[in-house]
Amino acid sequence: MPMFRQLLDHPDVEEVVVLRGVTEPRAHRIGFMAYHGGGLEEMTEVIAMAAAEHCGASYYGVHQPKGMERHIPSIEVSPDSSENLRSFIDHVHTVITIHGFGRQGYFSSLLLGGQNRPFAEHIGNYLRTHLPAYNVVTEIEDIPKDLRGLHSRNPVNLPPGTGVQIELPPRVRGTTPLFWDWEGPALPPHTQSLIAGLAEAVENWATGQDGQ
Repeated sequence: MPMFRQLLDHPDVEEVVVLRGVTEPRAHRIGFMAYHGGGLEEMTEVIAMAAAEHCGASYYGVHQPKGMERHIPSIEVSPDSSENLRSFIDHVHTVITIHGFGRQGYFSSLLLGGQNRPFAEHIGNYLRTHLPAYNVVTEIEDIPKDLRGLHSRNPVNLPPGTGVQIELPPRVRGTTPLFWDWEGPALPPHTQSLIAGLAEAVENWATGQDGQ
């Protein structure tokens, strides 16, 4: 049995799909993904779901429970193993996949990979405005090879318009000691700014105001 199917069959793993924009032409439909969400890459599903809701985009996520950290390589996350993922891929035209990473020298860097380079540049411009204290990397050669998200089997590249893979460091996800005393109820300020930037970028791309 494929690794991804085994993960989905775990009783404590939640697979979520929300299809929005069903009355719009497919070319205008954008979706967010966070299939390493929950206990694995913390806060990625929260960010992706919030951004999708803010801009009316679709969402697909796999949420592992707290304490579970089962990593399935992106190229193994296949619609052949999930009807929910297949319905999402068949519904949207372009996607944004939210991942989390932590690597020495990149603690304040957001890495925008994926095959849709014009969309990556477009999103990058909005994130630079909303997150001026971060280094938003859109030049593919400046992204470590294993984080570029260019493989044809990566889910970010499966829809007709392919998409953008965004790797987020812990700080912008609000999971570092920087926010140790943040009690909410809202998300940490950096995370709120990130969500606002993502939503604004999608809204303007979808309406053709920028980048198309």
